[in-house]
Amino acid sequence: MLSLLLGAQPPTLSGREIVGAMGLFGISESATRVALSRMVASGDLTRHDGTYTLSDRLVRRQQDVTAPDRREWTGTWEVAVVTTTGRSAADRVALRSEMARQRVAELREGVWTRPANLRRRWPDSLLEVSTCFEARPLDDPAVLAGRLWDLPAWSARGHAYLDAIGKADDEPTRFVTMVAAVHHLQTDPLLPDELLPDDWPAGELDATYDRYRGWLAAMRDDPPASPST
Repeated sequence: MLSLLLGAQPPTLSGREIVGAMGLFGISESATRVALSRMVASGDLTRHDGTYTLSDRLVRRQQDVTAPDRREWTGTWEVAVVTTTGRSAADRVALRSEMARQRVAELREGVWTRPANLRRRWPDSLLEVSTCFEARPLDDPAVLAGRLWDLPAWSARGHAYLDAIGKADDEPTRFVTMVAAVHHLQTDPLLPDELLPDDWPAGELDATYDRYRGWLAAMRDDPPASPST
């Protein structure tokens, strides 16, 4: 149900719409409404006049699916060097999670980098503990990108998801596969085109997800139908 709402724009559906969608998976109305009540109690959803909306925390997760705007790449790389010592294990784990969300890779312990082709600022949590700057590496940038990200593996998995979505012949299978594909998209390093292997599948995955979200939104007015992929 959370994935259904994550795909809706805005992330709000009526109880009737959610019950109808869950019926595609063989989930009864009573079980769906019990789950909705529990998610409201846990703070994952808010309820108003019979409609359910994602909490602010989960709305931020939805926003993470949308890639940041890109800018023309001039060959420079963003670099963050962690300079604060004595941080707790929990703080280090939180920083790693944030850097993964920002699509930045670790060159060595405490040194994070990526091509400077994204239109966004470093998170405050990083600026508080690091020195950040831009630099131009002397190494071949394509070789450096290959060291930081396993691009052939990412590409192969993306194509496998596209193939599985195209072959799905029932809605539960298509839905679960689409959710997995979206999670994969959230790990796209968003590199400049000149650093990517041929036949990079991110654009096609993104377009497939947009079509699927359009189908989810159409369920507000029309009975569920198989989406075009």
